Amino acid sequence: MNLLNCVAPMETTNRNHNRWLIAIAGTLLQLCLGAVYAWSYFQKPLVETYGWKNTEVAWTFSFAICFLGLAAAVGGVALPRFGPRKLAIAGSLLYGAGYWLAAVALHTRSLTLLWIGYGLVGGIGLGLGYVTPVATAAKWFPDKKGLVTGMVVMGFGFGALLMSKVIAPALGAVFHGNLPRVFAAAGTIVGGGALVASLMLRNPEQAGTTPEHDAGPVLPRLLSARFALLWLIFFCNIAAGIAIIGFQSPLLQDLWKRMEPAADAAKLAACGATLIAVSSVFNGIGRFFWGGLSDRIGRVATFRIMLATQILAFVGLMATGNPWLFGALVCYVLLCYGGGFGTMPSFVLDEFGSGLMPVMYGCILTAWSAAGVVGPQIVAALKDRCGASAATYSFGVGAALLATGLLVSLLARPQQRR
Repeated sequence: MNLLNCVAPMETTNRNHNRWLIAIAGTLLQLCLGAVYAWSYFQKPLVETYGWKNTEVAWTFSFAICFLGLAAAVGGVALPRFGPRKLAIAGSLLYGAGYWLAAVALHTRSLTLLWIGYGLVGGIGLGLGYVTPVATAAKWFPDKKGLVTGMVVMGFGFGALLMSKVIAPALGAVFHGNLPRVFAAAGTIVGGGALVASLMLRNPEQAGTTPEHDAGPVLPRLLSARFALLWLIFFCNIAAGIAIIGFQSPLLQDLWKRMEPAADAAKLAACGATLIAVSSVFNGIGRFFWGGLSDRIGRVATFRIMLATQILAFVGLMATGNPWLFGALVCYVLLCYGGGFGTMPSFVLDEFGSGLMPVMYGCILTAWSAAGVVGPQIVAALKDRCGASAATYSFGVGAALLATGLLVSLLARPQQRR
């Protein structure tokens, strides 16, 4: 009897140790994938080096986010069949290949190949990789789902910090600004890191034998008014935020140049990279903060607060010409942007149950696809056509999107938590 009492705690300790390794691996995978959020670091250099328009270059980021969401929806359906490791490995390989194809595209000056490589191939890799660790970590931590899923998706928010302040500047210095080589080396680093993390992912042994919830039919839920409301709320929050993510560096550089006309390109680029890094921290923290707050006040109330306060932030962005205030407001928007991703998994779980969580959450992420096209393309088109007034108009569109999301959220009845 005493021997059994000793063995049980040892087994529990080993299981807890193993599951934290799974959580760390999931966070590392998301950290590598989240480097896509540093796209604005490359937006201006690509426009200036290759003579492409802002809208043309921005399509690369838009395609990446579009196919991310679509692939995540497919991945949510395929996850129970193939398991997390195979799906994550496939995503990591495609993600790294997207960078390498982008390097070839830049070497040959092919904009179309850049869209196909970084946008389509890399985006599919992003989607397959993104949905996997979130669902897997939740299975390992039935007692700490909110904490661990928040930790994992926070890794994605910090990815831009890794790319903009560490990987891209270091590679730029090593390769003397040669963008094809920078992209190839960056793909090796983030794709390789994602692959190593993917090899550590697996489901707990009991996950396949003790289903938590009877899933029931999926299609009626996808066609329900409740799903449509969640999708629209998520879309509006993402579209406004991702427009800033895609152009925060060029927009800040424009403001800084007006304040300090003597500033050279290197200083302006450094300022833009710093904003990307700092805002990515807020993006990551927001996933924890708002997700935790939603446990206390409810998911609908949390989204209403995020949407309403962001409207004020976008109005402030329209009015300010101060780069410091601009940076602060961008950081708040990214705090709420990350909050949407931190809150929505629990929202879906509350509404549709754990059995439908991977499928329904994957389908909800198609809102990310749509927003990834709408948000950056609006800003890019305005920047190409309106010059100095582009920022003001862009923020006005963002405020309108958020106001639409707020109105939609008023139609959603707060749900009683289970």
